[in-house]
Amino acid sequence: MYRIIEASWLAPEVKRFRLEAPEIARKQRAGQFVIIRVHEQGERIPLTIAASDERTITLIVQGLGKTTRLLNQLEAGDAVRDVVGPLGKPSDIHYYGTVAVIGGGVGTAIAYPTARAFKFAGNRVVAILGARTRDLLILEAEMREFCDEVHVTTDDGSYGVKGLVTDSLQAVIASDNRPGLVLAIGPIPMMRAVAETTRPHGIKTVVSLNPIMVDGTGMCGGCRVQVAGRSQFACVDGPEFDAHAVDFKILAARNAMYREAEQRSLAEFNAQRLDPHHCRLTEAHPGSPPP
Repeated sequence: MYRIIEASWLAPEVKRFRLEAPEIARKQRAGQFVIIRVHEQGERIPLTIAASDERTITLIVQGLGKTTRLLNQLEAGDAVRDVVGPLGKPSDIHYYGTVAVIGGGVGTAIAYPTARAFKFAGNRVVAILGARTRDLLILEAEMREFCDEVHVTTDDGSYGVKGLVTDSLQAVIASDNRPGLVLAIGPIPMMRAVAETTRPHGIKTVVSLNPIMVDGTGMCGGCRVQVAGRSQFACVDGPEFDAHAVDFKILAARNAMYREAEQRSLAEFNAQRLDPHHCRLTEAHPGSPPP
């Protein structure tokens, strides 16, 4: 069991957890992730390690499906059944001069540790943070602590500049500080749009992919992605890949394969929550006697 030390909301349905996991904390590097199970019968889900210290790791969770919403019901003092990691290849950190880091929605949580690593490597770091609306923007203050520039865009214009992250990226590319590398993490359409924005300029572009994962070791094949015409596995070959070589069409199709089942599971979960006699701890640990 992995005890939750701190839990706090960053935005609607987005929660930050600090878990006690000293062995993982000591070994993890920027770009790596863990796979967790909330309880014994729970599904396995991948979550990027947003930060760590000597004994704890920080995870940021967006409550989209049953498991992430169940996890977001937990508080400090509760525990997560399994945490396996660190998994995946660490980010490839080098000196490029200027690095543009783009975070779309909760993708900013994944981009945050790698952006810091690029800064510590001596790069000038320009962050572009995008969200549908101001309420969904996360980690802006944390990014401003070390980034040389931070640009914020919102779809509805409620904060920052109204528009898309690619609009700000075009301006950065046209500036005197043209990036030598662009890192983009967020929804698939956003990452694909960033790749097409940088392609004509020949700027190296990297995306972090989060397809369906089960075991995190490459055995199940669930996280198969097509890169440069070859099948690779995001859990062991990634999660970061050359954006100009990723087949985003196949990636989107694979991610949609279980959407109907996920929606059905979420509907059942929401129906259970409407039960006035429902107990959160019993749900997190099925099979335990009710309090």
